[in-house]
Amino acid sequence: MTDTYDPATDIVDRIAGLTPGSVTHATRHQREKVADATQRSYDALFDPALPDLSLGDRLLVALYACTLSNAPALATHYAERLASIDVDRAVINQIAQGSIGTQEPRLHAMLVFTRTLIESPINGDKAALERLPAAGIPTPAVVALAQLIAFLSYQIRLAAGLRALQALNATEAA
Repeated sequence: MTDTYDPATDIVDRIAGLTPGSVTHATRHQREKVADATQRSYDALFDPALPDLSLGDRLLVALYACTLSNAPALATHYAERLASIDVDRAVINQIAQGSIGTQEPRLHAMLVFTRTLIESPINGDKAALERLPAAGIPTPAVVALAQLIAFLSYQIRLAAGLRALQALNATEAA
């Protein structure tokens, strides 16, 4: 995890296609501490040293959340990160296509929970939570998973909103 915020590595700016000097970039960075906090959250949630869930599991959950949310640029980002840590390419491809049925039980349970929270968060109830420990996922990992999915939902919506704002700004400038 980085100690200082580096705008050049800001994932949301990169995924949304924001460039310094653009109106949308300036709007997003009016409150730099929010952009900084978003990037620091990303860095923390995907820190390889984070306990309870492996980096591979966290990235697979991220890929699946982006696939379900029709966020192809973010899905590509997470697939590339997965490929860089030598996760089985067949697993990456299956999850990128939305197929989770053949995954091992622990990963399958995490992906089903991801789908529940992304597609129908009201169904993320006690019963949905209890399926995770039943699949061998300890309580600290369940908490980490829920935090990760909440962040991904925010990141996906933020990037989509910034892209829409950028398109609007480009239309108005034309």
